[in-house]
Amino acid sequence: MQLHHLQRLSPNKSKRQVGRGGKRGKTAGRGTKGQLARAGHKLRPELRDIIKKIPKKRGYRFQSKEPRAMIVTLATLAKAFPEGGAINPRLLVERRLVSGSLGQRSHLKILGPGAVTARLTLSGLAVSQYAKTAIEQAGGSVEK
Repeated sequence: MQLHHLQRLSPNKSKRQVGRGGKRGKTAGRGTKGQLARAGHKLRPELRDIIKKIPKKRGYRFQSKEPRAMIVTLATLAKAFPEGGAINPRLLVERRLVSGSLGQRSHLKILGPGAVTARLTLSGLAVSQYAKTAIEQAGGSVEK
């Protein structure tokens, strides 16, 4: 036996190549026109289609990913706490000034409409500038 007598047990399988001469003229078995008839990549990348579907501009369909703050007004605080005292998010939930649980929406904000006469000490709440000055004028304080 010599080297030129050696043969593989199973021959290499090669992918059938279309359009390289031979007996498939004109469209070479690819049909006519379209994405699959062209050379190069066969199909458009799926990731590109997914990216194109994501809205790029703000508009009526846009929804922010950040949760909105639940709003409590100064007038509501004045009614609920006429004697004053320390106020925190948990106390607002207990007195039912804020609906829902704090686990779902932990961001609360105190806004300005209304007047405060009692001394309020706010902690763990976001406060607008107007509300902060109104609380401090009544002798209260705002802690972060």
